[in-house]
Amino acid sequence: MDFPPEVLSRAKRVELFLLDVDGILTDGGIILTSSGEEIKVFSVLDGMGIKLLQKIGVEVGIVSSRNSKVVEHRGRELGIELIIQGELDKLSAVEIILKQRGLTFESVAYMGDDWVDIPLLKKAGLAISVPNAWPPVKDYAHYITTREGGKGAVREVCELIIRAKGKWEELFSRYSY
Repeated sequence: MDFPPEVLSRAKRVELFLLDVDGILTDGGIILTSSGEEIKVFSVLDGMGIKLLQKIGVEVGIVSSRNSKVVEHRGRELGIELIIQGELDKLSAVEIILKQRGLTFESVAYMGDDWVDIPLLKKAGLAISVPNAWPPVKDYAHYITTREGGKGAVREVCELIIRAKGKWEELFSRYSY
């Protein structure tokens, strides 16, 4: 896949990849059982992309305005330690995390799809959205994925970052022997 040079340049600096959940890691649908239990569908393609990105030393985190036990479970399953939930002011929460880690927004990629994501998209060194995002949100993205949220969009961005950092061949060779 070919990526625009400016996007590759931004992706090369990424040390922390932060993800919204609904509409990014999922297609945005939420299934509630009659007992009130929440069900979400996650793409295994995205999960593999996250694991590959972690292999090259990029930290992945989740930032969601909703609270969900399912998200906590999926995050832990993928080895994601940075999980922020129930935070409408995502920007303030991330500013605290960056200060703790000694990072700047230039080294952050953020992927979001709705109004609550705009402040982070405006600050991120690499701002990403998806084709199924709420239309005005796309105006704040440096890159719009070809795949929709919940259907491999996160994997696409993981591979973009891996390629930008020059680690594609090294990783791919582990699987293509």
